[in-house]
Amino acid sequence: MRSSLPFLEAFLFLLGPAAGDLTTLIPEPSPSSLPLTEFSSGVRSGSSSSFGSGSSSGSSFSSSSSSRSGSSSGSGFSSGGGGGSSGGGGSSGGSRFGSGSVSQFSNFTGSKDDRGTCLCSVALPDTTFPVERVERLEITAHILSQNFQKELSKVKEYVHLISIYEKRLANLTVRVEVMEENTISYTELDFELIKMEVKEMEQLIIRLKSSFAGSSEIVDQLEVEIRNMTLLLENLETLDKNNVLTIRREIAILKNKLKECETVKGEDVPATPPPPAPGTCAHGGVVNVSKPAIVQLNWRGFAYKYGAWGRDYSPQNPDNGLYWVTPLNTDGRYLERYRLYNTMDDLLLYVNAREYQITYGQGSGIAVYNNYMYVNWHNTRNIAKVDLSTNKVVVTQALPDAAYNNRFSYAGVGWQDIDLAVDENGLWVIYSTEASTGNIVISKLNDTTLVVLNTWHTKQYKPSVSNAFMVCGVLYATRTLNTRTEEIFYYYDTNTGKEGRLNIVMQKMQEKLQSINYHPFDQKLFVYNDGYLLNYDVIFGQKPR
Repeated sequence: MRSSLPFLEAFLFLLGPAAGDLTTLIPEPSPSSLPLTEFSSGVRSGSSSSFGSGSSSGSSFSSSSSSRSGSSSGSGFSSGGGGGSSGGGGSSGGSRFGSGSVSQFSNFTGSKDDRGTCLCSVALPDTTFPVERVERLEITAHILSQNFQKELSKVKEYVHLISIYEKRLANLTVRVEVMEENTISYTELDFELIKMEVKEMEQLIIRLKSSFAGSSEIVDQLEVEIRNMTLLLENLETLDKNNVLTIRREIAILKNKLKECETVKGEDVPATPPPPAPGTCAHGGVVNVSKPAIVQLNWRGFAYKYGAWGRDYSPQNPDNGLYWVTPLNTDGRYLERYRLYNTMDDLLLYVNAREYQITYGQGSGIAVYNNYMYVNWHNTRNIAKVDLSTNKVVVTQALPDAAYNNRFSYAGVGWQDIDLAVDENGLWVIYSTEASTGNIVISKLNDTTLVVLNTWHTKQYKPSVSNAFMVCGVLYATRTLNTRTEEIFYYYDTNTGKEGRLNIVMQKMQEKLQSINYHPFDQKLFVYNDGYLLNYDVIFGQKPR
C-alpha cells in the first residue's frame, strides 16, 4: 500500500483546491457504481483501508498502513507518509482537506477488490476545464480563417480588375473624345466594338456590387461613369457628324420598300418624275412630308421648350445660309439669347458657335432672311429687323391693326400672335386682327422697310391652329391630332385666293410644335418640338394646282 500512496496523494492534492469538502462518502460501493474515471493503487499485505465518520456531519477517509475510525467535532481527510494516524483534526507529514462549502464533485465512490486493490471513482463537475468546447472553438476559428482568406483573395482580385477597367475606361473616354472632335465618320463596327467593351464593364460592376456586402464609393462611381459612357455612345451613334449610319439604314429601308412596290405593281411601274429644282415653284404644292429627322436637343437644354430654329435663306446665295437656334426663356415668352452656326456639323457638335444676347424679342414667330433676323418686339405689335453680322436693330415697324400679347396666338403655344415666315417669294407675316375676329390674316412684307405690300384674309380661326408656314405663297396650317401626330389640314393660296382642306399627317417626337420654318432651297421644314430640333423633307405634287 505504501508504494501506491504517493500516486493517490498526488491525485487528491491536485483535486483539492477545486473540490473543497467531500459531501458524501459511500462505503462499499459496487464496481458498477464507478461511472467515469477509475484510479487504482496496489496495497501490500498487512495494509488496510477503512471508512470512518466523525461525530459531526462531515465524513473522513484515511488510507495508511493501519486505518481506524475517529470521532471529531470536524471532518477531514488526511493521508500520512508512514504509520501516522488520521483523524477529524488532521495529521502531520501529510495533506489535509478541511471542511468548507458544499463539494463541487457530483459523485465520489471507492471500493476494494478481492486482491486488496483500492479502487476509487470521481465524477468531475461541469466547472472542470471545457475541453470539448475548446476543440469546437478551435474548429470554428479555423473555418472562419479559411473563409476570411477566400474573401480577401476575392477582394484582391476585384481590386486588380477595377484598376484594369479604370485604364480601359480612360482609354474609351479618349476614343470617344476623338470621335467627337474628328471629322472622320465612324462605321457601325466602331460603335459595336465600344459597346461590347462597355457592356463587359457593366457586367463586372454588377458582380462587384453583388459581392460587396456594404456600399463601395469606388464601385458606385464606376457604375455612374459607365452609365454616362453608354448614353454618350447612343447619342453619338444617333447624331454622328456625317449621318452615315442613319443614311445607310434609311437606304436599306428604301430598298425594301422599292422591292415591295415592284412586287405589288410589277415591272411596268412608270418612273417617278424628279423633284422640282430647289428654290422654284414648278410643282403642285405640298402633298406629303417625310418622317422627322431628330437633329438634337437645343443648346440650352430640355427646360427650354419654346423657341425656333432654321437656316438663313438668301436668293443670291441659297446654299450658303447659316443655321440659327433661338430658344426662348423658360417662361415661353422672351427671347434673350440666340446662336449662329456656319455648318450643320458645328450645330451637331456645339462648336464654333456665335452667341448673341438681345433684350426685346417675344414669342417663337422668328424668321431669318438674307442675313437678317425678324422678331416681334416684346409688348408691342412692332417687328424688329436685326443685322446678324452686328446684332444691331436696323429697322422697327408696327404691323397695322395686329393683335398682340397673346390675344390670338396659336393653340397651345403662347406669345405667337405675330408669326413671321419665309418662302421662295420672300418675307411674310401671319397674324390676326380684331376686325378679322381672330381669323388668320396674311401679309407680304418688304424685307428692307417692313412695310406691308399686300394682305389676304382667310376664314380659318387662328387660335384653333397649332402652327403655320408658307411655301410658294401658299399658307399651310397644322392642328394637333394626338401627342405624337400633327396634321396639315388647311391651306390658303395667295396666288389664287383659294382655300381648302388637306390631310397630310406629320409625326412628331414631343407633344407640341412651337414653330415651323420652311427653307426654299433645302425644301425642308425646320420644326422646334418641345426643345428638340427636327426637320422634315417636303414632298411636292407634280401638277400645278
